[in-house]
Amino acid sequence: MSDATITDVIAHPLTQQMRRPTVTSWGTYSEVSMVLVEVRTDAGITGVGETLARFAPRAYAEVIETLLKPRLLGRPVADIAAHWQQMRRALSGRAGGMLIEAIAGVDIALWDIMGKRAGLPLATLLGGCNRSEIDVYAAAVNWGDDAQADAELERFISRGFPRIKVKMARPVKEACRRIERMRQRAGDGIELCVDANWAYGLDEAIEVGRALAANGYFWFEEPLRPEDEQGYEQLRARCDVPLAAGESNYTVDQAMRLVSNRTLSILQPDVARAGGVTETRRMALLAGAHDVGYAPHIGMSGIVCETASVHLSAAMPNFRVMECEGDESPFKVDIADLKPGCLRQQNGTLDVPRGPGLGLEIDWDAVAHLRSN
Repeated sequence: MSDATITDVIAHPLTQQMRRPTVTSWGTYSEVSMVLVEVRTDAGITGVGETLARFAPRAYAEVIETLLKPRLLGRPVADIAAHWQQMRRALSGRAGGMLIEAIAGVDIALWDIMGKRAGLPLATLLGGCNRSEIDVYAAAVNWGDDAQADAELERFISRGFPRIKVKMARPVKEACRRIERMRQRAGDGIELCVDANWAYGLDEAIEVGRALAANGYFWFEEPLRPEDEQGYEQLRARCDVPLAAGESNYTVDQAMRLVSNRTLSILQPDVARAGGVTETRRMALLAGAHDVGYAPHIGMSGIVCETASVHLSAAMPNFRVMECEGDESPFKVDIADLKPGCLRQQNGTLDVPRGPGLGLEIDWDAVAHLRSN
């Protein structure tokens, strides 16, 4: 079977109104964007990918179609590693930001094509464990008033989630009180974790971390800003709750320090940010080599990012648990024939799609409806 050649790369900037706002230490998100990437071939096979572009999606689309597309046209799909390196060289400077997020969407689409050409699910194509189902946790109880938090916690419990994430922010005393309240309301049978979206300084994080440990939470996610690697190391030494981070990393070298010295117990790259399947897989394998778990981040993303993350979870030997957003936003429910994880999960497990590639088909009418103005 001869290889397929890339004939076109099309970026679709999309914007959605969230059906339920997400509230974090950063603020309230009622509208977010992304870019759906479409890669066409001379074999008649089209792949799709997703770029994490929460704001200014047309700027990302311009990067994809102006900088990346010319480096791909006429080239064999299968040369994915070479394509990644060529796209990386589109801009000089340290890797990160818009360029790597743009590459992510293209890279996922290329892997989707490879799976379709081979007639294999992406999880199988990646080798590894090829699980038929994966463990997931509900995301997330928002940072709001007590009544709102209580209701969201109860909703996740009623939907059968045995693991639930709770958002935390300032003030610290309120956060510590919320940590205890959520544990009391959930009981000992529900596993809880916390995501701070780097709300804290080191001393604040130590105080919150001790409250988490005292209440049996299974990890403390992004307590500090991602650049503060020394702070993470000091936090690990001064509180007992496991630390999780990595959604802010773009490339494997950015995960190297905190993985190799085992400051982190869990690495959380986002496939729509971290250079796609190619670079996310490298991060997961690095983590596995140091006995650090892999737990994909998919916050406020679409069904393509979520599904690619499911396949990576099924394939990686050190997979622990995957985020499962409870929202039913248009990016999750409208643009493809596959229901999102929050509607498919059963008692905290989620089946892995068995169709070739990502195992989903895009509704292009829905895409056109969501296109950014």
